[in-house]
Amino acid sequence: MEHLDKRTIFAENRARRSRLANRILTNKMLLIGGVVLLAMISTALLAPLLAGYDPQKMDFSSVLTSPSSRHIMGTDQFGRDIFSRIVYGARVSIEVGLASILIGFFGGITIGAAAGYLGGLVDDLLMRMMDGLLAFPALLLAIGLVASMGPSLKTVCISIGVVYIPRFARVMRSSVLAEREKEYVEAARAIGQSRFKILVKHIGPNCISPVLVMGTVIFALAIIIEATLSFLGIGLPPPTPSWGTMLNESRRYLGASIYPALFPGLVISFAVLGLNLLGDGLRDFLDPKIYAVKR
Repeated sequence: MEHLDKRTIFAENRARRSRLANRILTNKMLLIGGVVLLAMISTALLAPLLAGYDPQKMDFSSVLTSPSSRHIMGTDQFGRDIFSRIVYGARVSIEVGLASILIGFFGGITIGAAAGYLGGLVDDLLMRMMDGLLAFPALLLAIGLVASMGPSLKTVCISIGVVYIPRFARVMRSSVLAEREKEYVEAARAIGQSRFKILVKHIGPNCISPVLVMGTVIFALAIIIEATLSFLGIGLPPPTPSWGTMLNESRRYLGASIYPALFPGLVISFAVLGLNLLGDGLRDFLDPKIYAVKR
């Protein structure tokens, strides 16, 4: 009998893994977005191996050259290899995106969970603070924060993270409000569990899905804002390879060569598109109702 039970459990686990794999493979947006994110992370990690040149090394004998076997994406106005700078620029985008998400995620879910579960005066105070931050356009607020702290990778990450704390907080608060009156929460209260334990152990895990989807969207927005700040000259200081900085430096030489602006622009577009697709695919994957309708 025990042997039969083990075989049954093994068969159920295998069937569960098969259903999970089928859901992933049939979700085209999740696959495409996952490939884009994996490509970005792999490029950032393997930058020293992929880049054939030092991204900051100037070569004035090869200024504004077209793509060739030596420089597959050409060179910029200082003779620097565009492909190498894009590869190292992926590191900047990944670092800014992940750091911004972590700051916004932990700050936002803490504020949103407290506001949604405690309610009353705590909810009013916290959410009015979030509304005050939301009153400023995201880019304008990020520019103000970076200008006040000075341009650097650290300040860019902090600024973008703070800008998106209210977005995470509002999503988390809405989810907590929907969950806190359900039967399993009432049961946890009935057996005497503390508010903190109920929020962390029971309500929190059931509210994390929409926050994860929001994280992929914020990742894409963080890349755009970092590129915009660098393009405006208040992001990462040169000669740090950044996609936005590359666009800013190349705009004066568009008449001589479009490649220094073309390739960074395409990379930003594909990265943002891929992350948005990942968010849409993740939303469908985490929502069993949508999956049931598609079936």
